[in-house]
Amino acid sequence: MIRTSRRLADGREIVYYDADGSTASRDAVDPRDLPPVSTQSQLRWDALLGEWVVYAAHRQTRTFLPPADECPLCPTRPGRPPTEVPESDYQVVVFENRFPSLATAVEPDVPPAAPGAPYAQLRPGFGRCEVVVFTSEHDRAPADLDVARLRLLVDVWADRTAELSAIEGVEYVFPFENHGEEIGVTLSHPHGQVYGYSSLPPRAERVLASVRKHREATGGDLFAEVVAAERGGPRVVTVGEHWTAFVPAAARWPYELQLFPHRRVPDLPALADAERDSLAEVLKDCLGRFAHRFDEPMNYIAAWNQAPVRRGRDDWWLHLQLFSLRRAPGKLKYLAGSESGMGVFISDTSPEDVAARLREVELP
Repeated sequence: MIRTSRRLADGREIVYYDADGSTASRDAVDPRDLPPVSTQSQLRWDALLGEWVVYAAHRQTRTFLPPADECPLCPTRPGRPPTEVPESDYQVVVFENRFPSLATAVEPDVPPAAPGAPYAQLRPGFGRCEVVVFTSEHDRAPADLDVARLRLLVDVWADRTAELSAIEGVEYVFPFENHGEEIGVTLSHPHGQVYGYSSLPPRAERVLASVRKHREATGGDLFAEVVAAERGGPRVVTVGEHWTAFVPAAARWPYELQLFPHRRVPDLPALADAERDSLAEVLKDCLGRFAHRFDEPMNYIAAWNQAPVRRGRDDWWLHLQLFSLRRAPGKLKYLAGSESGMGVFISDTSPEDVAARLREVELP
């Protein structure tokens, strides 16, 4: 993999990733006259739930579903306004978000607490938000990318995880993809994001607590026991040389897969080359099943669950959640009263049936 770092007109970093053997020089200059990026992000502590909430009001003006000829993720080409990517073509490119929820240059001075709420502690919205563009082709769905491109993408995720983990103050690195308007994407060009959080997200905290509680109660390894049971169970959808994808027994979403490596590793940088090869193949298979389960491709979220940067790493097992809100043709799963109000998911699908339906999908 060839990695080339440059700067955009407002000083943001942009990094081009090309497969070995590429002769691209990546010397194009951003011609735009851009104001400096300014963020007013804050974190507020919810004392009752014990969770941080991010406030980023400056994002209200970000680009929202522009026409294809105005897409900011397409390459910069003659006859069209310059985009976020100065080059006329690229393979995979990563750049700092122009409208970040979290930023390393955020205003550090904030009051100790929210007005009139002494328990709502405030913190600067420190972190880093990056955009990962999977291809220069605007209308190419992630499921249509070949295995070689997905393999390059795995290396990019691993590289960005290592880079963000090295930032002082970043405690958790989260690569993810939102796909489909129903999910809430604001740009239709195939892309994902990487967030560097200054604290552990609630999901990571809860998983670590469950692993430790299980060890204290039984002496066992909860991750290892779950993975072993699922790999031999009825919900397996596809198996690669080093990865298995299955519908979890307590799936929350109508269509949900978890992809686990057969060897315990804490995060993407820890994967060996053969494991990365296998991941690209299994991911291609799973994305294809989501794309062809119904007459129209399913919206989805792909969320990497990695070990925290500094603590709990020996307890963690890297895995990917791939889930959709689509429960049937023309029908979405909405997070209504029970889910949104109380956090209790009620599923309209059976994990065993979902696994069977996904196994039956005929891939092109």
